Amino acid sequence: MPVPGITVDTILRDHDDLQLILITGEAGLSNRINNAEINRPGLSLTGFFDFFANDRIQILGKGEWAFLNSLSEEKLHEITDKFFEFHLNCIIYTHGNEPQIPFVERAKAKGIPLFKTEIATHRFITLISQILDRALAPRTMRHGVLIEVFGIGTLLTGRSGVGKSETALELIERGHRLVADDMVEIRRLSESYLIGSCSDLLRHHMEIRGLGILNIKDLFGVGSVRDHKLIELIINLKEWEEQTSGEYERTGIEQSMEEILGVSVPYIEIPVKPGRNIPIIVETAAMNQRLRKMGKNSAKEFSNKLNTYIQQSSIETNPIKD
Repeated sequence: MPVPGITVDTILRDHDDLQLILITGEAGLSNRINNAEINRPGLSLTGFFDFFANDRIQILGKGEWAFLNSLSEEKLHEITDKFFEFHLNCIIYTHGNEPQIPFVERAKAKGIPLFKTEIATHRFITLISQILDRALAPRTMRHGVLIEVFGIGTLLTGRSGVGKSETALELIERGHRLVADDMVEIRRLSESYLIGSCSDLLRHHMEIRGLGILNIKDLFGVGSVRDHKLIELIINLKEWEEQTSGEYERTGIEQSMEEILGVSVPYIEIPVKPGRNIPIIVETAAMNQRLRKMGKNSAKEFSNKLNTYIQQSSIETNPIKD
């Protein structure tokens, strides 16, 4: 499983939208960021370093830059020395402001990456926070196939050989889109959202027993794949067992849930046996889940109609006598 976190070098190399310009500190580009929070060290620059969040990216906006420029040379050197006594992963000046010379000298000596960007502070914090939230989100790996069916991110699970990939292949042929096959990387982006994706190595590929490894993007076109998708439904494919056939869901009034990384996801178990068209059942389950999201529960509506019918029939059969 990928190691949570992101290096300073990755941010610099893969995110041109941040417009980062490295001034010094090349030796520290391998520093790893493991905290998604951002710190603006305004209070620390006044000399108060209690509770200094040095493990976060340090952002110096217009206010911090102007304050440092207002200090005497002696005071500036004193604050700079104290500031760089802490382990820092990187420092970023916004609004295109040039870092003070003492900061440049200490960053170079300590091997701490020092950047500047033309982007305004608030906008920059928004952009980099999104990057860190994705990189540092809690994650896990699940064996299965993640496919987008009618806009619903559907995770197919089940033991090896039950037919997950074959079902997904039929769904792709019907116009749905593959996200990940075999191993699905799942990240929790908030308290109620899970995003599924695939590793760079396996992306767009699928294994079909008897055929081998297939490149779905090359076979079916770019519209048949996507890199990530919100997981909204889990369908577990399970071989039909006659002795437990009576335990399978028949009404669907109450929806089962499965918890992944603390997030509950709707869960359906579909028995597999010859003659059952599993791709069509998966499509129907995805459409039904979309209706549930819109507040429409067909099973409950039918149950209410049935109860009303029974009550009316009972009244007609046994009229109330005065």
